[in-house]
Formats: sequence, structure tokens, C-alpha cells
Amino acid sequence: MVEQSSEVPISGPDEPAVTMSDKGPARAETERKFAAALAELVEADHIPADSHFFTDLGANSLVMAQFCARLRKIPDLPSPSIRDIYRHPTIRGLAEALVPASPNGDTPADPAPAPAVTPAPAPVTRVNPLHHHVCGAFQLLVFLVYSLFYGYIAAGGYEWISEGSGPGGVYLRSLLFGSVAFLTLCAFPVLAKWVLVGRWKPGEFPVWGLAYVRFWLVKVLLHANPMVFLVGTPLYVLYLRALGARIGKGVTILSRSVPVCTDLLTIGAGTVIRKDSFFLCYRAYAGRIQTGRVTLGRNAFVGEKTVLDIDTSLGDDAQLGHSSALHRGQAVPDGERWHGSPAEPTEVDHVRVPPARCGTARRACYGTLTLLQLLFVYLPIALGGVYMVFTGLPAIGKRLDPQTASLSRPELIPDALAVSLVVFFGFVGAGLAALYTVPRLLRVLVRPDRVYPLYGLQYTLHRTAARITNIKFFTWLFGDSSYIVYYLRRLGYDLSRVEQTGSNFGTEVQHETPFLVTVGTGTMVADGLSLANAEYSSTSFRLSRAAIGPRNFLGNNIAYPAGGRTGENCLLATKVLVPLDGEIRTNVGLLGSPCFEIPRSVERDARFDHLRTGEELRRHLSAKNRYNLLSMAWMLFARWLHVFLLTLFALVSVELYGVVGHVVIALYLALTLLLSTAYYVLVERCMTAFRPLRPQLCSIYDRNFWLHERLWKVPVQYLNVFNGTPFKALVWRLLGVRMGKRVFDDGCFITERTLAAIGDECTLNAGSKIQCHSQEDGTFKSDGITLGARCTLGVAAHVHYGVTMGDGAVLAPDSFLMKGEEIPPGARWGGNPAVDMPETGGGPSAPAPKTTGAATAATR
Repeated sequence: MVEQSSEVPISGPDEPAVTMSDKGPARAETERKFAAALAELVEADHIPADSHFFTDLGANSLVMAQFCARLRKIPDLPSPSIRDIYRHPTIRGLAEALVPASPNGDTPADPAPAPAVTPAPAPVTRVNPLHHHVCGAFQLLVFLVYSLFYGYIAAGGYEWISEGSGPGGVYLRSLLFGSVAFLTLCAFPVLAKWVLVGRWKPGEFPVWGLAYVRFWLVKVLLHANPMVFLVGTPLYVLYLRALGARIGKGVTILSRSVPVCTDLLTIGAGTVIRKDSFFLCYRAYAGRIQTGRVTLGRNAFVGEKTVLDIDTSLGDDAQLGHSSALHRGQAVPDGERWHGSPAEPTEVDHVRVPPARCGTARRACYGTLTLLQLLFVYLPIALGGVYMVFTGLPAIGKRLDPQTASLSRPELIPDALAVSLVVFFGFVGAGLAALYTVPRLLRVLVRPDRVYPLYGLQYTLHRTAARITNIKFFTWLFGDSSYIVYYLRRLGYDLSRVEQTGSNFGTEVQHETPFLVTVGTGTMVADGLSLANAEYSSTSFRLSRAAIGPRNFLGNNIAYPAGGRTGENCLLATKVLVPLDGEIRTNVGLLGSPCFEIPRSVERDARFDHLRTGEELRRHLSAKNRYNLLSMAWMLFARWLHVFLLTLFALVSVELYGVVGHVVIALYLALTLLLSTAYYVLVERCMTAFRPLRPQLCSIYDRNFWLHERLWKVPVQYLNVFNGTPFKALVWRLLGVRMGKRVFDDGCFITERTLAAIGDECTLNAGSKIQCHSQEDGTFKSDGITLGARCTLGVAAHVHYGVTMGDGAVLAPDSFLMKGEEIPPGARWGGNPAVDMPETGGGPSAPAPKTTGAATAATR
């Protein structure tokens, strides 16, 4: 007698076969519908219930994101997230996880379907077109008036310095003028803030209105003032106090992200805020600016690449780990450690360096010496040096001399050529020489794994070396080519035995010290890597080695700390939180914040592996190197041509100085911004022949990928000047973005401009990123991204390629929206990776955080 199986097929003749065994009809029906949806995506006729999505079916994260999006459109099915997919990578496991069993162990025969939930749309503020245009006109007027004021001051200062007798006279006049100008530029934003706003209070107001104009003006003045360069010193803390922030003793702030609504910021004594952190005390949401409190208790710690949304708090001795975020209303209790986006409790201790003696007297002495050094050394040398150079260069000096000012026009171009060549290529040569010598001399006095107090000699030398070795120009020049490994190795990186791929590192790599970085053989880094190999407490710091194992692949926007627990053959996905505890991860992928394990690679991503070995690799790598050399030469030429045009314009302006006077400098500043913007827009559009890019799935040894690499070398830093103005959307439109009307952009970055479409009246926050591509090992993929009308991207939110956001959808701060996801209209998503999260919408009714002792601690 043949034993009969307890499992019977539950699929129809034309449907994928899925079996049912003592699990009830509801779960069996769920499995059948899951299998039918997946079969269409992977183009299979048969989907066994126990087949692994990735290893057996060959699916990848893009396919599974599309699978989740398809299931969300079927009313009677549960909606899995990408995290559910990786935790339960079979049809049967996914159904068991999402369809709960009844108390007797069986799934109810006829479970009552969950009521369909229609997401409440985000509160929409309709933009008045007249307000939009008037606000833009006012912002333009402010820029012109500021340029005129700056022109008069600069011209008057130059004339006064030029009257000094000898080097000593020039130095004294440079000292006096520089000191007065510096103190004026620092004091003016403080005065403007108190006059225009008074004290910031929690609330909200529409963009482009009168309240927004005052807000924007204060924000621009704060970002333009020279105190931003003193981040990491006690002087910066004092400056924030002058702006109304309540900050206690012994606070260390290393982030250059300037808080705008400073009266809403409270930081308790002994707190540390590390670099690349956002604590703005405001955010843009659905066409409105919302202001709210950020409260940090005593001895709190805020890690790298973190976001503190409005109405959030950390208690006394609390910690927020790297690559983490507090969403609106979250409060970390006293003494607890949290990490993740949104943050959740953890046992990881992020303060790993012992304290040192660093009292008020030491901080006061360091701040005083820093200020004196700035006023008596840097400013006089800069101002006097510029004057001496100007008068020493024949091309400029003879134009400033009244006796020789009337020169023939044909002399302008040769003079501009000479000056621009000397200035530009002199900077390149001197910069490389300084990079390879000065930091190596400074490292002798700052030893690894030794605890030093803050605000001393070693702290100064460490910060100086970090500034010098993180000059972005050279990583942009050498990145995405075979030559980046030679640059980084000469800089101090330990790259083991290099397996050249032609794309070992991207164009954005930063570190605390290059001499304590180890990258294993065969490892590739996409872009945006920050090696956090300096550890800080409120009184001390220590340099430690950050080691990335061999045969790793690192995605975009990753903070890799010293002590990261990853080893050989790991995939670190975009914006992943690198683990600092547990066993060393090997042969796995890590995704999310907090991270969880995913497959290291899938079959579909191995289609180009034959190009990565043997003769095929040598032939294609040689061709890529030649193309990259041309790209580097083109970048140098394009940058030099820009310098030449500005130099030519400057020489013409010098000739006009005697005709129109001081106003010529104001005109030069305004027209320089216009000229630079038009120049780089034209350069990029010419490179693409004024045609949009097409979605790609190709090898990194494909010529189409090399074009993308070349486009990434076009500078876009000038766009930051337009943040918060209608002109930012206009420039994006000129660059090829399909940009809707009245879009508010407070600092978003778009990688492939012609692949992005942004609807009317969208709201894009500071630090957000729309990335229309992905590179994983040797495979490059790109696709379009579509944001519907009135969408909102939170602060530091990251959107991957192939994504669609419906009208009115919201992505919470510091979230990572994975490739291929579809957000329904009006939905609110958040997290890393992002999932449906209605409570993260953060409308006006979001709860305020629990008050901690920081408010009183800051005044002690």
C-alpha cells in the first residue's frame, strides 16, 4: 500500500503549484496568491512553496521590492516589507509569518479580512503662485544688496591696505581690516536673528510667505558667516549661545550642520555631537516649515550621520548610535543607548574612549588662542598675501596702476591665460605636494590608540591633518578610476594587495586620519564612505584603526567606525548601520539600520562575472583606464576653463573699476554666480548631447557606465547657493530634471538629473538624496525615479532607483527607500529600509518628547 502524501496541490492548471498541509484554507490561499504574483515577476511557471527567493529562484532585491508593491495592491493580502522578505525568504515562511494561526494551531477557516486602511493624506498647503514669485524676487534682491555691500567693503579695504608703507604697514592694515571685517560678519547674523525673529518658538508657517522670508534670511546669514569654519572649537559653542541656544559646559560639537532655530536647541553639559549630524530644529513638511525642540541631556552622545528630528530628546547619559535617527516625538530615556532609523534600544556602547582632564580653563585657553591665531596670523596673511599677489602679477598690477591702466584689449586674453594657468595648476601641484608631506610630519606627534585630551596640541594637529587630507577636489579627480588606489595609498591608506577593477573607490571618500585605514584585497566602495577612525568623548579623543575586510562591497553613504564587526566577503548596503557588537560577519550581506543579514549576492547579479577575470578583465580594464584618463583630463580642462573665464572677467572688472567704482565688485560677484551656473549646466548638457540618459543594466566595463562616471565629475556645489529659493528648481530643470511647479528644495541632491521626475509643489529637505543608480560589485544599474505632486522627502532621506512615490506621499527623515518600491498616494513611509509607517508623518499633532533634565543642565 502506497503511503499517501498529506500535501495536495492548491494551484489551478495554469497557476504555479503550491501545496497545502494542515494549515487551513486561508493560509493556503495566501500562499497561492503570493506564488502567482511572484511567478509573473520571475517569469516562472512553477513556484514551490519552499523555494528560496534568492538562491533557488534567482530573484534580487529589486524583484522582491516589486513583489511587495504588487501584493500591496491586492486588497485581501497582507503587505510584507523588504525586511519580511529577507527574514522569511520562501512563500511558505512568508505566509506563516504574515497570516497568524488560531489558538488551536490552525488558521481560521474564514478569517475576517482586515479593513482596508486608506492612508490619511498629508496636510497640504497650496502654494500661492504670486507668493512664490514675490519671494524669489525678494531673495534675488537680498543677494544683490549683499553683493553690493560686500563689494563696497572689499573695495574700501583693498584701497586702505594698499596705502600701507612696506610689508609692516600692509600687515598692520590687513590685521585691523581683517579683524573688524571678521567680527562684523560674525555679529551681523546674531543681530539680524534677534531683530527679525526674536526668539524662535515651536510652530509652523507656509513656505514662500513673509514668515518664511525672515526664516530664510536668518538661515542664509548663519550659513555664510565665518564661524562655520570654527566648528569643533569652544568658540562655535559660544556663538550658538549668542544665538539663543541653551548649551551647558564641556559640550563638543563636530557637525557642520548649523542649527537655525537655535532657541529651540538645548544641550546638557558634557555632550558630544559627531560630524555629519543634523539637528536643525526645523524641517520642511508638505509645503510648510515646522519648528520644534531638540533636547539633549547631560553627557549625551550623538553619533556620525545621524538625524534628530524636531520634538526629539536624549536623556542624561543617553546615546544615539551612528547612522541612526530620532523621528518626531521619540525620546531616549536617561542612561539608555539607542540606534537605528527610527532608533530602538541597544546594548552597544558608542563612547569607547576613556575620559581625560579637559576643564573650563583648557577650553578657554584653546578658544582664545584660536581666535588670536585667526586674527593675527591667518587673516593678515590672507588679505595681505592677496594684495601682494595682485600687485605682483603683471596682468593685474599694471591694470591697477593709473599710469598703465589703459591697456589694449588683445592683452586681456594672454594675461588671463597666464594667470589662470599659474593659479589652477599651481593649486593642483602644491596641493598634492602638501597632501603627501604635511600630514606625515604631523602624525609623528599623534600616536594611534593613545588617549589625548581635547583642545590641545595633538587635537590641533589631528584636525589640521584631517582637513588637508580630505580635500574633495582630488578624490573627485581620481575617483571612479584605477588611479584612486594610488592616490589613497600615497595618502596613507593600507590597501593590502590591490585587485584592480577600475572602480575600487568612488569620488566621495573621507576619513579622520588616512594612516589608520585598512581595506582588504578585492574590496570595492561605491561612494559616500566616511571612515570614522577617531573616537571621542566630551573630554578626550583617540585615533584607532578602521579595517574593512577583503572581498567586501560597500554601497553608498556609509559611516564605517573603528571596531566595525565585519570581515571577509560582506556586502554592506546603502546607509547600513555597521555593527559594533556580536560575532564578525562574513560571507553575508548587511542591510538596514539596525542591520540584518541578507544574501551576499544572487545569481542575477553574476551575469557579468566573466568580465572580471583573465584576459577579458585585462582587455576591458585597459579600455576603461584609457577612457578614465580622458575623463580626468576633461575634468581638469573644464575646471581650468572655468577659472580662465572668471579670471578674464576679473581683469575686465579691474579695468572698469576706475569707471563705475566699488559697484563693479558687486556686479562681479553676481555675474560670477550666473556665469558659473550657466557654464556647468552647458557642460553637462553638452556631455549628454542634450538627450536624457536611458536606464541601464550593464557591466562596469561597458561604455555606457563610463559616461555615467564622467557625468559624476561635473561639480554641482554651486547649487547649494540656491537652497530654499525658487531658483534651485529652475537650475535642476535646466540640468534635465523633469521638475514640477513651485518645488521647495532645501538641499536635495539628484545624481542622474535626466532620470528624475519631481511633481508640483514637492518638498525636499536638507541632506536628502535622489539616487537613480546602483553599483554592486561589477554590475551597474540605473532607472528613473518619480515623485508625484506634493511629496515630501525628510531630512537626509535617501531614495534609490526605480522608485515611485504617489501624490502626497511622505518619506520620514533618514529613511532609505529601496529600489523598485512604490509608495501609494498619501502614504507615510519611514525607516531603513523604509516601510509603511503612518505614525512618522509628523503632522501638527505629533507628540512632544518627554522633558529631560537637559533644560536645567544647560544652564549650570
